[in-house]
Amino acid sequence: MESKRSKYVLIALTVFCVLLIGLTSIRDEWLTPLRTGVGYFLIPVQSGVNAVGSSIYDQIVDYTKLRDALDENKEMKEIITQLTEQNTRLQAEEFELKRLRQLYSLDQEYGQYEKVGARVIANDSSNWFQIFRIDKGSKDGIAVDMNVVAGGGLVGLVTDVGANYATVRSIIDDSSRVSGMAMQSADSCIVAGDLTLFKEGRLRITNVLKESDLKDGDKIVTSNISSVFLPGILIGYAADVTNDTNNVTKSGYLIPAAEFDSLQEVLVITELKADMMKEEESSESPEAEAPSEEESASQ
Repeated sequence: MESKRSKYVLIALTVFCVLLIGLTSIRDEWLTPLRTGVGYFLIPVQSGVNAVGSSIYDQIVDYTKLRDALDENKEMKEIITQLTEQNTRLQAEEFELKRLRQLYSLDQEYGQYEKVGARVIANDSSNWFQIFRIDKGSKDGIAVDMNVVAGGGLVGLVTDVGANYATVRSIIDDSSRVSGMAMQSADSCIVAGDLTLFKEGRLRITNVLKESDLKDGDKIVTSNISSVFLPGILIGYAADVTNDTNNVTKSGYLIPAAEFDSLQEVLVITELKADMMKEEESSESPEAEAPSEEESASQ
């Protein structure tokens, strides 16, 4: 009932306003006072209507701008997300390329050895790669006791092999012992793994004769007398070499050439020290040098 009444009131006001507008358009002199009075009534109403209309128009414009801004903001966020993903991918590819270049350089440095590239696929729960697994195995020619290098130097030794994987024990492991020597002086030493000490980025150097010329900064490489490590592979650099209390030997520390907190790709040298030693023994054997009976007969 109330809505019907409001509807009738609105219609009546509309008709009244139309009549007033019609009267103001008549040019007769006697209607001048009426037009003036109607003008006093219509001008405030028209101003109010104009104000309301302007306000509604402004709100519509503002809403349209806001909606356009929200749409543009959404598009910009999508573009930023895409660019961020592309940038992350490019950075990852750049870092991978850098690592592969380092491996290539390492491959060239030890060009006398045959090698197989592999990716690290798992490691133990510690912060460093003391024991880790690679994605190459016996199918790729990997065998136990093969040397593993990365990042400019020796990483460790293959200890277990499957068809498609291999386990590597690194030189920082507590049980690791590497027979080394100073490249400059050829003085021998033992590089001992020590996880506690490696928290400072160091390993231990022991069994150095007091008369040796080993000093800080010397390059330490694998020695010729090692039973499993191939000769001449860089292990690291000597540091803080001092005389022991027994006044017979020296000891110190080694800063590894390889980085054991971010290993991702490695090179496995597919030659075994044991095979090399057998070849050397057979070539040096008198029997190998002596001619066979058939050769003697033919001569």
